[in-house]
Amino acid sequence: MTHQTPTEAFRAARDLLLAHRTDEDAARAAFSWPDVGTHFNWAVDWFDAIAEGNDRLALWIVDDDGNEWKITYDEMRRRSNRVANWLIGKGVRPGDAVIIMLDNRWELWEAMLGVMKAGGVILPTSVVLTPRDLAERVDRSQARAVITDARTSPRFDAVEGAPLRILVDGELPGWERWSEVDSAPETAPGVIVGSDDPCLIYFTSGTTSKSKMVVHTQLSYPVGHLSTMFWIGVQPGDVHLAISAPGWGKHAWSSFFAPWIAEATVFVYNYKRFIPEALVAQLDRAGVNTFCAPPTVWRMLIQARIEQRPSAIHELLSAGEPLNPEVINTIRDWWGLEIRDGYGQTELTATLGNPPGTKIKMGAMGRPLPGNRVVLLDPVTGKSTDEGEICLPMNPRPLNLMDRYLGDPERTAIATRDGFYHTSDVASRDSDGCYTFIGRTDDVFKSSDYKVSPFEVESALIEHPAVAEAAVVGAPHETRLNVVKAYVGLAPDWEPNAETATEILAFARKRLPAYMRVRRLEFFTLPKTASGKIRRVELREREQRAAAEHVRLPEEYRDTELGVKKPVQGH
Repeated sequence: MTHQTPTEAFRAARDLLLAHRTDEDAARAAFSWPDVGTHFNWAVDWFDAIAEGNDRLALWIVDDDGNEWKITYDEMRRRSNRVANWLIGKGVRPGDAVIIMLDNRWELWEAMLGVMKAGGVILPTSVVLTPRDLAERVDRSQARAVITDARTSPRFDAVEGAPLRILVDGELPGWERWSEVDSAPETAPGVIVGSDDPCLIYFTSGTTSKSKMVVHTQLSYPVGHLSTMFWIGVQPGDVHLAISAPGWGKHAWSSFFAPWIAEATVFVYNYKRFIPEALVAQLDRAGVNTFCAPPTVWRMLIQARIEQRPSAIHELLSAGEPLNPEVINTIRDWWGLEIRDGYGQTELTATLGNPPGTKIKMGAMGRPLPGNRVVLLDPVTGKSTDEGEICLPMNPRPLNLMDRYLGDPERTAIATRDGFYHTSDVASRDSDGCYTFIGRTDDVFKSSDYKVSPFEVESALIEHPAVAEAAVVGAPHETRLNVVKAYVGLAPDWEPNAETATEILAFARKRLPAYMRVRRLEFFTLPKTASGKIRRVELREREQRAAAEHVRLPEEYRDTELGVKKPVQGH
C-alpha cells in the first residue's frame, strides 16, 4: 500500500465526507480521522496545496459603505507567505504566541495563515476587550507579538509585555508597519512543526469564573473541523457566510477552517447597524449558498418579515445557543428550508449536529457527527443515562478535543476526569439517538421535585412579541426550593410595566407545564460575556443575595399579585 502524504490523507477524508454529505449514517460508518503524520501544518499542507495557481475567490469582504475586497486562493497563499517571512524576520519563532486583534478585515485572514506558517501560536482576540482584559492575555500567554489596527491600538498603551507590536494601518511610534510585508519574499518559509504542537489558544468567555486558555494543536482544530465542514454542508465552489465576530471559536469554525477545507469562498458583510433587508440584499448579490447566523439574527429577520428566500441559498444553520422551535417553523414556512442546529465548544469542533439531508427532530441538536463518540453521564453516579452531561470518551482521545487548559493542570484534570471529557452541558437522548440540549450543569435547577431547563422556559417566552431576549434562573423559595424567575429584555415599543408583565406571564403559562410556570418576572438588561453569552451566574447570584438578605427585588413582578389566570383545560 502506497503511503499517503499529509495532504493526500487529509483530502481523502475530506472527499469521503463530501461524497456522503446527505447520508449521515454512511458518513459516520465510513469516516475516520486522517493520519496526517507527525509533522502537519494545515496552512502549508492543506491551504497552500489547494491554493497554488487557484484563481477561485478565497475571501470576499463587503462593507456597508460599498467598499469591498476580493482575494483569490493563490493571492492569499502568496500574501500569507510574505506575512510569515516578515514575522520570522522580526523574530517570531515556532511556539511564540501572537495576539491577533482585528475586525473582519482582510489582514485578519492573511495574518492567521502567516502566523501558522511561521510556526507561531495564534491568540484570536476580540476587538471589544478592555485594556485590563488585554493585559491579562499578554501576561498569561507571554505573547511575543500583537497585531492590531490604529483604532484599537491605544488599549495596549498601558499593557506591559509583547515587545513586537504591529499595526495593520497607519503609523505609530513603537509600532511596526504592516505595509512592510509587501517587501518580504513570497516563497514558502519552510518552517516545520509537529502535529501535536500548539496552533491556537482561545480564551473562553468565562461565564462563571476566570477565563480558561484553551490550547489547540495543529490537529485538533485544523483537522478536527472536517466535522464542522460536514455539518455546515458547504461544498467546493460554494459561497459561505457566517455571522460571527473574530476572536471567538465560532469565527474559526465557520469563517476560516470549514469553508477553506471545502474550497469555498468566505463571504463577509460588515455593517455598523444590523438592517435585515440590507443583509438579505447582500446574500442575494453575492450568491451565498450556505448561511449560518445566531438566534438573534434569525429572530430579527422574522420581525422584519423577510419572507422571500435569498436566491442561491441551500443550507441554513444556527449556532451559539439553541434555536427556539417557533423561529425554525417560521423560516421553514417562508423559505422552504430547515435551519439546522449543531453543538460544539471552544474546546471542540462540531460534535453533534443535524447535517444536510437528515430528518430533523424539532428543537434537537442532532446526532454525533462523523469522528465523534458521545455519551450522557449522570452527574452524580457517573453512569450512562438518557439524560445527563454530554461527555466524550477519552480512550482513544478525541482528535478534535483541545490539548489542555494552558497553565491550569487542575482544570484540565477536572475536565478529563474518570476517562471522559466533561462538557458541563446537559442533554437528553431519544430512542433514535438524537440529542436535545437542556442547559449547562449549573443552569438547570430544581423547583419542588422537578428539574427545570432554563432553555425550555426561555423558548416559550421568546415566542411573545414583547420579549426580545430572556434568561431564566431559579429564585430561592422557602417551600419549593426554587421558583422560576424570568429576566426579560423587551422588544421595541413595549413598556416595562405591570400590564406587559401580566401579558407575558399569562402567555407563558399557556405554553408551559405547571412545574415550569414562570412565577416571577423582571425587565432587565441581561449581563453578557464579551462573546455575547448570557451570564446567568450573575442573575443567580443576584437572586441568592436577595434571598439571604430577606429582601424583595423592587422591580420584580409576581404572578400571584397580577391576577394571572390559570388557563382553562384544553385551551
